[in-house]
Amino acid sequence: MENKSRKQTLLKLTYAGLMAALCYVGYAVFPAINAGGTKIHIGNAFVVLGALFLGGLYGGIAGAVGLSVADILGGFAQSAPRTFITKLVIGLIVGLVAHVAAKISHNHPRSYLIKWSVISAVAGLGFNCVFEPALKYVWYTVLTPNAEKAASAIKALVAVTTYATIINAVINSVIAVIAYLALRPVLFKAGILGNLDEEDAAAEVAAHTAGNS
Repeated sequence: MENKSRKQTLLKLTYAGLMAALCYVGYAVFPAINAGGTKIHIGNAFVVLGALFLGGLYGGIAGAVGLSVADILGGFAQSAPRTFITKLVIGLIVGLVAHVAAKISHNHPRSYLIKWSVISAVAGLGFNCVFEPALKYVWYTVLTPNAEKAASAIKALVAVTTYATIINAVINSVIAVIAYLALRPVLFKAGILGNLDEEDAAAEVAAHTAGNS
């Protein structure tokens, strides 16, 4: 049992590495569009995708690492720590909704997966619309004081419902959900996703058994 658990952990770490690479590609290879002070890019879609497949922790870490590296290599190293935090939070929220609240698995019909993948993506990216500028404000008022950047963060926070912010969240949500629903049956057929679902189901049974003992 211990060897199997260790194997599953290694498997998830491997997939997390692949998702981190996809997050990097989603941001670095497909250029971001600057609209109204908001960067529109598809990197967040892969953070959501990773969390849907791997769970919040592994998916969040994959996104955090991949997009932090993209910042560093893109000449924005000062933004990398904030990027790591915000992408980790996106993954954790998506995973919380999808795997803790909805407990999505291969046993659920497609309609259930569609509904909860959409809800999960919107929850994670919607929260980020507020969390990212709020973190930036705290960062530039408490940790590394910079009045100009703090004011810019407040402006972004107040304008959280602007078209650019909404478009960014919507585009990434749509891409993540479509990719998830398209790749899920392929990964099952390849015998990859079934292993991950099997581990989640075993963990759920173990928790249920412990709770009844």
